[in-house]
Amino acid sequence: MADTARTHHDISSRDQYPVLGRERDQYPYPYGQYGRSDYQTSSQDYSKTRQIAKAATAVTAGGSLLVLSSLTLVGTVIALTVATPLLVIFSPILVPALITVALLITGFLSSGGFGIAAITVFSWIYKYATGEHPQGSDKLDSARMKLGSKAQDIKDRAQYYGQQHTGGEHDRDRDRTRGTHHTTTTT
Repeated sequence: MADTARTHHDISSRDQYPVLGRERDQYPYPYGQYGRSDYQTSSQDYSKTRQIAKAATAVTAGGSLLVLSSLTLVGTVIALTVATPLLVIFSPILVPALITVALLITGFLSSGGFGIAAITVFSWIYKYATGEHPQGSDKLDSARMKLGSKAQDIKDRAQYYGQQHTGGEHDRDRDRTRGTHHTTTTT
């Protein structure tokens, strides 16, 4: 369990130098006549070698990608050079044909999409009408109740204002028949 807290360097050092706790002079390598400085030098050499390997890999990958991109560019230029005269010769036929094909594909895709949308809406309406409660039906019921209450409120207000308006006219007509006139001034 103590090994789990060690770093990679500790573990590789333990495997490389199994007897670190003993005297240096007993074991000629790595601590013997060469000392600790040779170990540090070899780790520096290892990091330099690793950097060189990384650079070589990057140069190789970059160079091969550069070669592939240049081959693709050359192939595109050759294909365009060969195809340009054919496109010029057949352009009176190809352009209307491409426009027609594009319109046909667009028409089929849109009609299919509208058909799927219509089937979905009809199935939702059927489920709602048969008493099942499809997704969103509670929001529809809530909106219907709000709309109904607002409509009833507007109807009540119209009746109230209508009664006030007609009630005032009936009073004026009755006053005219009696012979008394009310004059109203407007400002």
